[in-house]
Amino acid sequence: MTFENNSHAYIVENGRNVREVVIVRRSGDFYLVRFADRGGGIRLREGRIFATQEAAEETLPKAKKVYRSPYDYWH
Repeated sequence: MTFENNSHAYIVENGRNVREVVIVRRSGDFYLVRFADRGGGIRLREGRIFATQEAAEETLPKAKKVYRSPYDYWH
């Protein structure tokens, strides 16, 4: 998906946080984005940028629920 300048998008930070960004400039497959809540920015490939927050949240890893017995402890 191609994003226009000054449009809002979402990225996944550290594999666990979804963050809103503003598109500043496009150069080939890379976008220069500025964080919406603070100054500063980052340069990312098009595949790391999502149009909606829900689309970004779908890429987050799902937490696995592991059952542990109360008797399962280290001796």
